[in-house]
Amino acid sequence: MTPAPLPLALLLTAGLSQAVSPAKPSADLIYLGGDIVTVNDAAPTVEALAVKGGRILALGGKEAIMKLKGEQTLIIDLAGKTLIPGFIDAHGHVFNSGIQALSANLLAPPDGGVTNITTLQQALKAWGSDAENRQHGIILGFGYDDSQLQEGRHPTRQELDQVSTTLPVIIIHQSGHLATLNTKALVLAGIDATSNDPVGGKIRREQDGRTPSGVLEETAFFATLLPLFTKLSPQENRVIFKAGMALYARYGYTTAQEGRASSTAVKTMYQLAEQEKLPIDVAAYPDIQIASDVITAPYYSSRYTNGFRVAGAKLNLDGSPQGKTAWLTQPYLIPPAGQAAGYKGYPSMSDEQAEEYIEKAQRNGWQLLTHVNGDAAIDQLIKGVEASERRHGKRDRAFVAIHAQTARKDQVVSFKRLGIFPSFFPMHTFYWGDWHTDSVLGKPRADNISPTGWARELGMIFTSHHDAPVAFPNAMRVYSATVNRVSRTGRAIGPDQRVSSLEGLKAQTLWAAIQYKEESNKGSLEVGKLADMVVLSANPLKVSPQALADIAIEATIKEGRTVYQNGPVASSRIACIDSPRCSQVATTAMMASGMLQHAH
Repeated sequence: MTPAPLPLALLLTAGLSQAVSPAKPSADLIYLGGDIVTVNDAAPTVEALAVKGGRILALGGKEAIMKLKGEQTLIIDLAGKTLIPGFIDAHGHVFNSGIQALSANLLAPPDGGVTNITTLQQALKAWGSDAENRQHGIILGFGYDDSQLQEGRHPTRQELDQVSTTLPVIIIHQSGHLATLNTKALVLAGIDATSNDPVGGKIRREQDGRTPSGVLEETAFFATLLPLFTKLSPQENRVIFKAGMALYARYGYTTAQEGRASSTAVKTMYQLAEQEKLPIDVAAYPDIQIASDVITAPYYSSRYTNGFRVAGAKLNLDGSPQGKTAWLTQPYLIPPAGQAAGYKGYPSMSDEQAEEYIEKAQRNGWQLLTHVNGDAAIDQLIKGVEASERRHGKRDRAFVAIHAQTARKDQVVSFKRLGIFPSFFPMHTFYWGDWHTDSVLGKPRADNISPTGWARELGMIFTSHHDAPVAFPNAMRVYSATVNRVSRTGRAIGPDQRVSSLEGLKAQTLWAAIQYKEESNKGSLEVGKLADMVVLSANPLKVSPQALADIAIEATIKEGRTVYQNGPVASSRIACIDSPRCSQVATTAMMASGMLQHAH
């Protein structure tokens, strides 16, 4: 369980102006020697911070905090580094990120080396040649992006046949909404020229209009992949989950999300948490269409069990803008292959079905995260929430619009009116800003993707996310994209939608805690809150905004325990000084490092 708050009588005020009584408890840990950014407007920075029992005991001036030092207190010298609250994943898929961590890396620079179909084939062959990978009987790759390939298109099944004709080859698009299969994988999936497109998905065809090209969109892809993962053993699922958590911890996250969980994934995560405390907190949102059976006790709870809880439900209403499957009210600038001019994407379900699921979440009191990328899908969400409100009244639903990338200003106004919390995806400005401008949306729609500026103009708070494994769960890349909105080629994407460095930080800490309704425990460094923290190589509020993405994660600390350390404990990084227990810090760091290496 989450550590219980210390009795108020034992907590010091943030200022610590009074003398510390001998009756006060000694701290387990004291951090000093660097900038400490609290993300608390009442006391934005402090000199030192003390931790007791996994929670923040006190923070304030160094002299006052050092009065809490006892014989067993660890004194952590930040050595000029910066301590901030732990990053909170507003939307991602920590379980699926484990699959990303364990599959062939098909990402383009700066996250990978795939730039054309030849390098993609090479990466798949190299992965498949590993003895441990061969035993799975499948060649699996993640992260290819047709917009970043020199050929400017998806690979064909024949090009994947050049990797293997005897093993199924499946490569997942970086959006997570499409995949390409080789001929063997199509045969095993039962997809051929006679197969019909499923509702909410498409089987792309060759020039004859019948033969599958290998590219599957949305539900056509999901239906193929789901049976593959249901065949995994419990042990394989645990390895995937641990790999995902390790990857998140590496990027500074102390709270992660599995934003579209299956029943199997929920049971795997819960069972692991029953056996051992998870290194970071994980909140799961099962798919309301296929996994509502686990939105119940013991999984569903407002409290964490050893770091895990089901926090609500997930609904998916459309697809991906970069994959050109998101549902728009106005046509795509350049339609995808096989589609005529005027193509606007398509919905995942009818209005009536969407309203049914929204009402179900409202009726059960579940927090509902709804995937809506296109503005037509956002209209569908707004309509469904309005219908639910007419039946149940205006409640504190804590519903979240996930991505909301092409939200119009009138829709952001509706978010405020209806109490829908926007969780935007500004990383698109970096990864796909050029693609959105030149191929997907054109100006001005591309400039207004993930309209954080409109939200602030209306006095709203928002969160920023990475949607891993769509991108690595790189908190600093999310931060930089939210503040700078600059593409890979240096093009400014909607500078009017930029926000300040402090607002960008709050969008991944305090405001994210508010999205989860966990702000009493997380999101800022305040007395009584969990000691969930990150050590950065520089102060993000002092460097140039253009330098945010270059700040390194030096350490991730969950409830006072180091779960990730960037290299060995040394004076050049984070030093433990003046305590006989210093060796324990080094041991913890080495264990965290070993866990990450094993997971990868």
